[in-house]
Amino acid sequence: MYTSAIETYAYARAGLLGNPSDGYYGKTISFIVRNFRARVVLYPSARLEIRPAKADMPVFENLDDLYEITRWRGYYGGIRIIQALLVRLIEYAKEGGIQLHDRNFTLEYESTIPLRLGMGGSSAIITAALRALMEFYRLDIPKEIQAKLILETETRELNVSAGPQDRVIQVYEGLVYMDFDRQLMDSRGYGDYQALDPALLPNIYVAYRTSLSEGTEVFHNNVRGRWNAGESAVVDAMRTWAGYAQEGREALVNGDTKRLGELINANFDLRTTIYQIGEGNLEMIRRSRAVGATSNFAGSGGAIVGAYEDEEMFSRLQKVLAEVGVNVLKPRILP
Repeated sequence: MYTSAIETYAYARAGLLGNPSDGYYGKTISFIVRNFRARVVLYPSARLEIRPAKADMPVFENLDDLYEITRWRGYYGGIRIIQALLVRLIEYAKEGGIQLHDRNFTLEYESTIPLRLGMGGSSAIITAALRALMEFYRLDIPKEIQAKLILETETRELNVSAGPQDRVIQVYEGLVYMDFDRQLMDSRGYGDYQALDPALLPNIYVAYRTSLSEGTEVFHNNVRGRWNAGESAVVDAMRTWAGYAQEGREALVNGDTKRLGELINANFDLRTTIYQIGEGNLEMIRRSRAVGATSNFAGSGGAIVGAYEDEEMFSRLQKVLAEVGVNVLKPRILP
């Protein structure tokens, strides 16, 4: 029986290649970004309580403050997603004949992950919470099932349109190649996930700015319907993105940084033929490529990822992006 606090973490993530085909039976390569994290603390208490974080507080200085904060963090905090996780975990236990003990707890959370920029902020909170709950209830859930439960928390319980990529990389961590083959996904609910050595990566950067925040549900608007309707441009694009990830895996293993860079750029360029992309996002891409770096969306928009040649290029990248309020960092992938 636990008498002290359980503390768990989950981290931001960046999609390198194949995104957004993960939600369409495609393939992707992603890596964890330890520069930002979600933190959960769980401890025994008389009643079961999910404590609100700042993002859950409906208290503002004035109308302008309400507007700016809502545009930055959206309309929802973390309480609803943690509550949804608990509902999904209870159902998982019932389905598997697992008896959860009846001791209560209080759960607190906080996050430093930039919100609504496609870096996995919501799924990181769920991932960290699931880790704490697994420890509290002494559950041994395989990683592929953990990722599945986290995805179902959002899709099944909250009706959020989401792909499995974020949840897989945040559970597995490191650098992962993911194949969401349709037969595998339909038959067992998860794909084939292969860990890659992060040392295979060239010099990688991640850049982001919160002023572009609009949320995944806005960015992905209508593409699902077009794919369901069999629109050839969308179907072909998803297949092409999956091919980029597969070829990118081969380029990483073979040390072919030139081809990897071409694929990173091509991944974004194809998005411009399917999605409506705002000027702020396009400006980040243009400026990064102007100094010789490659660039692609790290997620749904608002953050980009790519490769640079050397420290001199990284310094120029920082300079030109800072001019438009964009932060540039070197992602920490390993502990």
